[in-house]
Amino acid sequence: MIRFPSRVLVVSAVTFGLAAILIMVAMPLNAADQPMVKIENFAFTPAVLTIKQGTTVTFENDDDIPHLVVANDVSFRSKALDTGDTYAFTFTKVGDYAYFCGLHPHMQGRITVAP
Repeated sequence: MIRFPSRVLVVSAVTFGLAAILIMVAMPLNAADQPMVKIENFAFTPAVLTIKQGTTVTFENDDDIPHLVVANDVSFRSKALDTGDTYAFTFTKVGDYAYFCGLHPHMQGRITVAP
């Protein structure tokens, strides 16, 4: 059996931990890290969101009834989203995008896309 001084083990553990952190920081964003708008209690949360151009936003229905996500300028429109369904849209143009639920027009939100 090989015996290592405890200092060698501590230095090895710290080095391994730092390497793991550096790898995680260098990894690109995955879908889970993208902005999400939750649909719950007949509201969009957050109601106002600011993102950078080229960002994909995912809308997720957490209500017990269907909802539709529709841009006021009709630049995007989801199908009817049942409980647990999602809709993703990539915002390629700078500007303000007001949207509402096509089934419940009192539900409203806004996404601002910055360069």
